[in-house]
Amino acid sequence: MNILVSGASGLVGSRLVKQLEKDGHKTQRLSRNKSSDAYWDSATYQVTPSAALDDLDAVIHLAGESIVGRWTAGKKERIFQSRVQSTTALAQALAARQEKPDVFIVASAIGYYGDRGEETLTEKSIAGEGFLSEVCKAWETAADPARAAGIRVVHLRFGMLLSPAGGALKTMLTPFKLGLGGRIGSGAQYVSWASLTDAVGSITHALNNTSIEGPINVVSPNPCTNIELTQALGAALSRPTVFPVPPFAARMVFGEMADALLLASQRVLPEKLSENGYQFQHIDIAETLKTLLSE
Repeated sequence: MNILVSGASGLVGSRLVKQLEKDGHKTQRLSRNKSSDAYWDSATYQVTPSAALDDLDAVIHLAGESIVGRWTAGKKERIFQSRVQSTTALAQALAARQEKPDVFIVASAIGYYGDRGEETLTEKSIAGEGFLSEVCKAWETAADPARAAGIRVVHLRFGMLLSPAGGALKTMLTPFKLGLGGRIGSGAQYVSWASLTDAVGSITHALNNTSIEGPINVVSPNPCTNIELTQALGAALSRPTVFPVPPFAARMVFGEMADALLLASQRVLPEKLSENGYQFQHIDIAETLKTLLSE
């Protein structure tokens, strides 16, 4: 296939491009860097050269402002607009092509579901409340022009992606290696996670399986609690985990982000991926962390 990938320099995108090329596909990178195969304006998200959108079999859109950091008004606006405006611009541009790609795969997140306690969540579950839920709803709706034009659209609702190369796990490693790790809040909140290997595998599975469309939860079949994650990481590093982070401390450091990402509970299952035959490489949190940290 001829595949255009945005966010190709990110944690998921860089691994994905390597896998796609290994599988024999031709990839083009879309970024703000004018030396890329294609670049887009940070204000309008118009793609240059426009011919980069011709003769494509698939577009995989992973780019977006990082959600990590204190959510000031400006940060929240960048989080929202970088996802919604870019997806809208791409969807409209692809819909207008005479020869359209077969599939438009767009990142999303399990933030769609909001804080749901112990409720088991699948792709059939309704949206929750809060800033991340609003972002995800608008993000997914932004792909409607492509959907209306007959392009198969897939929304990747990513959970916490685990890799020592980046993301949440890389951030956690330093304090845990120093023996300063511990649960956050009560530790009872559910964490829905996937290894980077399974995140990339889920994308390629959706790319090749034409029966998959709409949202798919990119998470392990076995969500764990925060305390289980804490204990598993401590065991993998042979370090104690006796320094809990109380909610007020998390909020003091991270503000609104603490409630949305660190203290929220989301017990999400990958129902669509499982029903469509995807075989997860990493299922158990303890074994997964041992494997990832021994590589």
